[in-house]
Amino acid sequence: MGRSAIYPGSFDPVTYGHVDLIKRASHAFDEVVVAVAESTHKNTLFNTQERLEMVKEVAKGIDNVRVESFSGLVIDYARKKKINVLIRGLRMISDFEYELQMALTNRRLDDNIETVFLMPSEGCSFLSSKLIKEVVALGADITSFVPDSVARRLKKKFGQKK
Repeated sequence: MGRSAIYPGSFDPVTYGHVDLIKRASHAFDEVVVAVAESTHKNTLFNTQERLEMVKEVAKGIDNVRVESFSGLVIDYARKKKINVLIRGLRMISDFEYELQMALTNRRLDDNIETVFLMPSEGCSFLSSKLIKEVVALGADITSFVPDSVARRLKKKFGQKK
């Protein structure tokens, strides 16, 4: 059996940074499961089904990637899938402290599941879903931050014309 990894997140919305990490992970692992969190502590703009559809759209054509949703702890989901690697993205130094805390907590919950950190390309390192939602709400052009299908959905959510 090949090496598999889970890339979990809220993906609200999916950005070119997420796409970059999905592609990077797909080159490093035989199978990548992009796991869209159903319930999240964040107030999501898009519901689970919408986020799942967006991720499926952008991952289409990457043969060794599949997209699913999950609820509860990602550690429990990984155990259920019998996958022992989690992928997390590190954009900036500011991400490191939070991601390290999460990785260490996950390790305490199950020391058989490892966290692998990937860095996006330089052109994506500043992107965050939160920032993109803020700038689209103010009417900015976001086509260089997210795929066209995601930009259309965002504009619709904010009542903007195409």
